[in-house]
Amino acid sequence: MEFHTLDVFTDQPYSGNPLAVVLGADTLSTAQMQKIAREFNLSETIFVQAPTTPAHTAKVRIFHPYGELPFAGHPTIGCAILLAEMANAGDFDVTITLEEMAGLVPVNVSRKGADISAEFTAPVIPFAYKGGEISNAMAAAALGLVQHDIGFDSHHLNNLQGGPKFVFVPVNSRAALAKAAVVNPAFQEFTKTADNAAVYAYCRNENGFSARMFAPAHGMPEDPATGAASAIFAAQLLHAGELVEGRNSILLKQGQDMGRPSQIDLSVDLASGKIKAVRIKGAAVQISAGKISVLPLES
Repeated sequence: MEFHTLDVFTDQPYSGNPLAVVLGADTLSTAQMQKIAREFNLSETIFVQAPTTPAHTAKVRIFHPYGELPFAGHPTIGCAILLAEMANAGDFDVTITLEEMAGLVPVNVSRKGADISAEFTAPVIPFAYKGGEISNAMAAAALGLVQHDIGFDSHHLNNLQGGPKFVFVPVNSRAALAKAAVVNPAFQEFTKTADNAAVYAYCRNENGFSARMFAPAHGMPEDPATGAASAIFAAQLLHAGELVEGRNSILLKQGQDMGRPSQIDLSVDLASGKIKAVRIKGAAVQISAGKISVLPLES
């Protein structure tokens, strides 16, 4: 079965977030997909199947090494760019429509010369969910920080969801963000209380925000670029009073502390104080291609 790997949310090879894309995956069972995702052992692997509706480009399923995701950002961006490049030569501006578990995701992909990027509209408007009672002290202990490091301006801890769940942890300096690390058993207790959410820690920088995402329970000790969390971050910005009416554009940096710098462009449409649309934009670079055997796998 044919596969490709790409680095996503970057225009430089060997940075950004690695992704595996498996093509022609219609005959694979859920168990086979899970085993292949574990074999690649990347933060996510996306499996491309024939669309349910012929007008769409593909049906896709997304797995991390330990389970399936209803939606994820960097697989959506990377898969759309790969499919667009396979179908088009020269410069182009096309829409790739992906059927994901969370809903239909249209992705605009454009290439001009050597520059290629993709932008999708999130299938779910992010919202708060009810988790257990979390505190700054718990967040600090989970990340090896002190309580004073947690929170800045009007940014506070929040449980937010838009497909996957994240607990958003504002950190008041870039130095504290760089120091953050998973510290167990405090981290396990913190995420369990937050309804088994991944942790998205962030701080201001000179151009927007810097972030780190930790999800060891999902096979990702740290993720270098998290598109789904970036989309859900729109609701965190709304809670903090950072958004204005109309179109908001926010630059997000992630992965620097892992040696895999990534850039994610977030845009949020706000009308009458409510989020109407969230878009994520990024680049991707093809790295490898090959064949993976599925014969030894049990269905």
